[in-house]
Amino acid sequence: MKRNRKVKILATLGPSSSDAETIRKLHEAGADIFRVNMSHTSHDKLNEFVKTIRGVEADAGRPICILADLQGPKLRVGTFSGGPQILEAGQEFRFVADKIDGNKSEVYLPHPEILAALKAGDTVLIDDGKVRLRTISCDGHTAVMKVEVPGRISDRKGVSLPDTTIATSALTDKDRADLDAALAAGVDWVALSFVQRPEDLDEPMQIIGNRAAVMVKVEKPQAIQHLEEITRRSDGLMVARGDLGVEMPLEQVPGLQKRMTRLGRRYGKPVVIATQMLESMISSPVPTRAEVSDVATGVFEGADAVMLSAESASGAYPVEAVATMDRIAYEVERDRNYLNIVNAQRAEPEATGADVISQAARTIAETMNLAAIVCFTSSGATGMRLARERPWTRIIALSPRQDTARRLQMAWGLHTVVCEDAEMLADLVQIAARVAGDEALPTPASGSSSPPACRCAPPARPTCCASPPSTTTAAAASDPAAFAGTIRTGAGHAGSRFRWPSVFVGMPIARRREDRRSHPRRPRSRRRSPPSPGRHGHGAACGRRHGSSPAGRRGCRARGRRHGSPGRRPNRCRR
Repeated sequence: MKRNRKVKILATLGPSSSDAETIRKLHEAGADIFRVNMSHTSHDKLNEFVKTIRGVEADAGRPICILADLQGPKLRVGTFSGGPQILEAGQEFRFVADKIDGNKSEVYLPHPEILAALKAGDTVLIDDGKVRLRTISCDGHTAVMKVEVPGRISDRKGVSLPDTTIATSALTDKDRADLDAALAAGVDWVALSFVQRPEDLDEPMQIIGNRAAVMVKVEKPQAIQHLEEITRRSDGLMVARGDLGVEMPLEQVPGLQKRMTRLGRRYGKPVVIATQMLESMISSPVPTRAEVSDVATGVFEGADAVMLSAESASGAYPVEAVATMDRIAYEVERDRNYLNIVNAQRAEPEATGADVISQAARTIAETMNLAAIVCFTSSGATGMRLARERPWTRIIALSPRQDTARRLQMAWGLHTVVCEDAEMLADLVQIAARVAGDEALPTPASGSSSPPACRCAPPARPTCCASPPSTTTAAAASDPAAFAGTIRTGAGHAGSRFRWPSVFVGMPIARRREDRRSHPRRPRSRRRSPPSPGRHGHGAACGRRHGSSPAGRRGCRARGRRHGSPGRRPNRCRR
């Protein structure tokens, strides 16, 4: 099932989308990735979700990505004996290490690491920021605070510490059990919650190895301070705007979203924008105008994926929410400003062969208006590099590994296909030809469904910047052998003396080196013409005795001399 857009859609599964029929409809409506929230999902339910998704994947004939979202360390207060309490502005409130029933002045905090890290002046937020307190003092056993923003507090409400770095592991015992279950079930990505430092990735990445890709949910101010190093070490980023907006001023979140999107693109890591994108569709069949603008902004900024949470997990209109997001992304990518914005954000390639080849593939494909770029990838690195370039030409990522094809579904613009492995370039070209034909790439007769990558507005293309169309013909598309010839040599363009290829085929550099060793290049001849005896003029050896005839001048120019014109001492060479 081919998509008419580049950005991917991530849908969260839950009570409203737990049966096979709804999951199938979500995929048909546009969902490319399914998220399983381990905070609310048992291991048995996880296995059921994975089995159902793999069944939908087999029916669709296209890889589907699954992301398991770990809960992370949740900090919560204890319980209150008299029910919910109302905290008033200016009053003192205490966290204590003793296990007591809470009241209006104090409550048990079952997290000694918080009491060890709190210091005077630190901010404490309760219930997603609805109640704000300022720390007066803390001795490791009791924290005395002053209420700045009053509100209602009740049992097991969450605690956030935006100013404090807590010396705790990024994985709880529940997370470790959930991670083992997710890896055993065969998920493709694992999302880590509440990462504060690059060191927090050590344990989970050691456990995961190469069995899944690791996505970091950026939701703590401490993570922003180490954002570049976290991006380098992880496989992707999720802009968790909900928790980030609780611990930071809301007006700073849009700028951080843009920063993370560009940073992820610079390092070739997928970026997912999440939280409340179509929140009103939990209970309404249509979104608000502000929500439509929010989704459009994420697409304009070049995000790899946009995510639905409660809209698809527990909302009344899960399929409609996915379809709405699909339509928004489709229209944004056809806006006349979209390509200019995406191209302006393009990062310079690093001084590596893979990056330079990826940039060259984009330039060739867009300049010659090719139908597709076909790349072969085993680990997924080649596909990620191409996705970072953001070519408008369709990218078909072929991989002999199904797990790689599923993981690449997270990246912008990648259309992944599982194929057989091959060692030689000729075999890879044949595979690319067959797959390109099976995928029914656009032909001159049918027209291209994607706007061309030029300075003019898509989909209209004026004659001032029109390049020759893709020369993939219907006959070639139906005949792999003919199509392979088109890929290798190019098909003749009617009315032109040039020959234009239809598909740019790329392969990993290591494979190309192996192919070169199997077929060594013939050594270049180093024959030189022997000099002819002769001397004239000032006595410098020219190799010939000649006048000002064209033949004479031509012969002497081959020896590195320049001769005068007839009438200016024709028998002399000028140095």
